[in-house]
Amino acid sequence: MKDTQNQNTKVTRRRFVGTAASAAAAFHFVPSSVLGQEGKPSVNNEFRVGCVGVGGMQGGNDVRSVSGAGAKIVALCDVDSKHLGAQKKKLQNKGAKFYSDYREMLDKEHKNLDGITITIPDHMHASVAYAAMQRGLNVYCQKPLTQTPWEARLLTKAAEKYKVITQMGNQGYSSEGCLRMVETIWSGSLGEITEVHCQHGPGFAVGVKEWKEHPVPETLNWDLWLGRARQRPYMKGIHPHQWRGFLEYGSRMVGDWGVHHLGSAYWALNLKNPISVECLEAKGANPVTYPFYTARIDFAERPHPNDPSKKLPPCSLYWREGMSKIHDNPPGGLTKDDLKGDTFVIGTKMSLAMRGRGNSGGLVPKDKAKDIPNPPKVIERPIGRGHFGNWVESCRAGKQALSNFGVAGPYTETLLMASISSRFPGQKLMWDSKNVRFTNSDEANKLVKPNCRKGWELPELKDV
Repeated sequence: MKDTQNQNTKVTRRRFVGTAASAAAAFHFVPSSVLGQEGKPSVNNEFRVGCVGVGGMQGGNDVRSVSGAGAKIVALCDVDSKHLGAQKKKLQNKGAKFYSDYREMLDKEHKNLDGITITIPDHMHASVAYAAMQRGLNVYCQKPLTQTPWEARLLTKAAEKYKVITQMGNQGYSSEGCLRMVETIWSGSLGEITEVHCQHGPGFAVGVKEWKEHPVPETLNWDLWLGRARQRPYMKGIHPHQWRGFLEYGSRMVGDWGVHHLGSAYWALNLKNPISVECLEAKGANPVTYPFYTARIDFAERPHPNDPSKKLPPCSLYWREGMSKIHDNPPGGLTKDDLKGDTFVIGTKMSLAMRGRGNSGGLVPKDKAKDIPNPPKVIERPIGRGHFGNWVESCRAGKQALSNFGVAGPYTETLLMASISSRFPGQKLMWDSKNVRFTNSDEANKLVKPNCRKGWELPELKDV
């Protein structure tokens, strides 16, 4: 694929983002300058979008959401003609173009686009996002950012190189509730924090333990759906929903809901660059889908994201997926009554129990929390209404969005430690973040980077 970086140096409607994306790799806390500098506006302030993935899991909702945020839908792409047909009924009379192959859409439409949305199975996120960024397009990509840690690093580097505005689709991250949870942790009310616990039910493809061949649905281009993944027969149910539970295409619940639950804890505690991960228990291991499991991800001392002069103590993140619950053995002197929610930040003074997308919750035990004042607001509030609105308005203003790939990439790397470890129960895997590899397991390293089939290769990190 031709590198188009040098073709996008002048300001056009597509490149009105200016130079703000150079801050992509930075955290986005305070001061306000961290969010990026003012860019130049487009000629008529129109923001034109192509949507890759317009049906199935979330696709139709994302088309509506980005349109509702003020974008004009110019092109749509889906490997299933049924999904594409549903959108044609709504948008064909509005001048939109329709494609089954994202490569064709980008080749023909990139000059007519300012950005794209990506709402497809995880294993193809990096391929589509990278191709779009090469062409100077801003990208909104659904969560998790990628299916492997190596791909997450690739997109982090690419977003910085091509100077585009990006956003991962962990919607709660830009909510007021999430910001308040972060500010609560930063306030010091919890004391020192050395443990975070999060849990979710089993989710997708439960009970599937072997691959069974079925006829490909007439409306589905299975080869395009597979993309970079190895060629194999179609299996009923994998499209459009159950793919999340399959080893080769998703990361099951840590990538589906863990990325929502843990957003505010990741932000507040700077939970990037882990040093190790260990699967503490696993049940139902098989060669096709993820088992139920509990994993512990460990972090060394690291800078405080709101005050670089301070250090945060070593910390462990526990992820429970379909296994024993935190309620069975409450940590930090808490009781079962204190554990209302799915994410728990355990401090030496107090703990924080959160629910949903990490954007609601409260201090526990409640009897000790009643006299603690609300924390001050220290985070600059994001522009735009909602998560899509934050991306669209950030593109218009030339400012990085809140969950840009400089944030979302390292976050995704952290979360995927858990899904990889589920394949190696009882083994403590030592992670070398700088070199994106495990230092003590060649087998685990085979899961860090995808083995792309011929014709679907991604560039090497050194070339980005």
